[in-house]
Amino acid sequence: FHLSHKVTRVVPESALLIVLGLFLGGIIWAADHIASFALTPTVFFFYLLPPIVLDAGYFMPNRLFFGNLGSILLYAVIGTVWNAATTGLSLYGVYQTGIMGHLNTGLLDFLLFGSLIAAVDPVAVLAVFEEVHVNEVLFIIVFGESLLNDAVTVVLYNVFESFVTIGQENVTGTQCVKGIVSFFVVSLGGTLVGIFFAFLLSLVSRFTKHVRIIEPGFVFIISYLSYLTAEMLSLSAILAITFCGICCQKYVKANISEQSSTTVRYTMKMMASGAETIIFMFLGISAVNPDIWTWNTAFILLTLVFISVYRVIGVVLQTWILNHYRMVQLEIIDQVVMSYGGLRGAVAFALVVLLDVNKVREKNLFVSTTIIVVFFTVIFQGLTIKPLVQWLKVKKTEHREPKLNEKLHGRAFDHILSAIEDISGQIGHNYLRDKWTNFDRKFLSKVLMRRSAQKSRDQILNVFHELNLKDAI
Repeated sequence: FHLSHKVTRVVPESALLIVLGLFLGGIIWAADHIASFALTPTVFFFYLLPPIVLDAGYFMPNRLFFGNLGSILLYAVIGTVWNAATTGLSLYGVYQTGIMGHLNTGLLDFLLFGSLIAAVDPVAVLAVFEEVHVNEVLFIIVFGESLLNDAVTVVLYNVFESFVTIGQENVTGTQCVKGIVSFFVVSLGGTLVGIFFAFLLSLVSRFTKHVRIIEPGFVFIISYLSYLTAEMLSLSAILAITFCGICCQKYVKANISEQSSTTVRYTMKMMASGAETIIFMFLGISAVNPDIWTWNTAFILLTLVFISVYRVIGVVLQTWILNHYRMVQLEIIDQVVMSYGGLRGAVAFALVVLLDVNKVREKNLFVSTTIIVVFFTVIFQGLTIKPLVQWLKVKKTEHREPKLNEKLHGRAFDHILSAIEDISGQIGHNYLRDKWTNFDRKFLSKVLMRRSAQKSRDQILNVFHELNLKDAI
């Protein structure tokens, strides 16, 4: 793929891998007449997803992420619940008219399907958006939403699955309240587990001065432990490993040596890239299996229509609310790209394969529809998003290191804005960031960073070191 730039410039790698997977699946099927390879949920959730999410968390631009956290959370939580509920209820409403024929399902089955098809996939989004180079704010909102949205989707899916297990007639108001409470417990619990392991990893990396060779090992093992611990406690494992990566990066990068840092960066990127390749290949291979296909034209077409329409409505409504509170407004063009960037992927597929055919009678129809949705969004939307971004003239990102002057002005503005918020008695994110920076400098950095790293973080020394380095080069 990478040798032919003409192909990769037009077709996203994820789409090429799916097509290659279909081709390989066809060869396997022709040889054996059984689908001997499939993407199983266990392999996906325990081995393929963690490296991708850890890579996303560890290399997350923290300032951008936390600066837009309110917007990201609104799209990820409210947006996902909106997409899941509206898709499920609309499909159920249409089913009642009799257009879909007879299906052996109830309202809860439709809501369960709505919850899993609402999973916007960070793997697919990353694969497409990194090639498009949209501006940082738009990228962080779409990417952050897809990352946190996965965690929300898995929690929603578990709630509806438990409702299906106990039966529609047994679902009472109390069960619904328990479902809502469990949603917050699972999400916040997963986040706290991630933060705990991030601090543990930072503390461990402080004392590895004499064992430099195994520093990268600690980064991978402790991060993976956060995922497994959250999974063991029935909390959100995706949120755990995401926040473990986000919260430890600053201290770990300061503590470990330059060689270890390079090793961590390249190993993490290689593992994430390998996992992405395997996932998209297996999505193609898994589809070549006549046993899982059940066709219902009305159901499949309406699912595609509803997920697209409700995503647009959700994005427009939420952005209209957000723009009253945001300094940097999200323009109409940004909203078009965000609506179009709702690519579905392996998370939805893994969740639909997890369904128990004894509880959900129409499992095969749900699996077939999910595969069609994934292929449509990754291949069709993935192919057309680049021309769309160019046609709409979406603001692109500039990859360059800010000049010393820009850094100084940025720092001065930060202090001025937090001072204005302090004087006016408003608690905005500049004020909160200033308070957190002070707390970090006085307490956290002293506990989690080794002495030499604290000294080298002095800003003036840092600039002096950079200038000397440039001269030497």
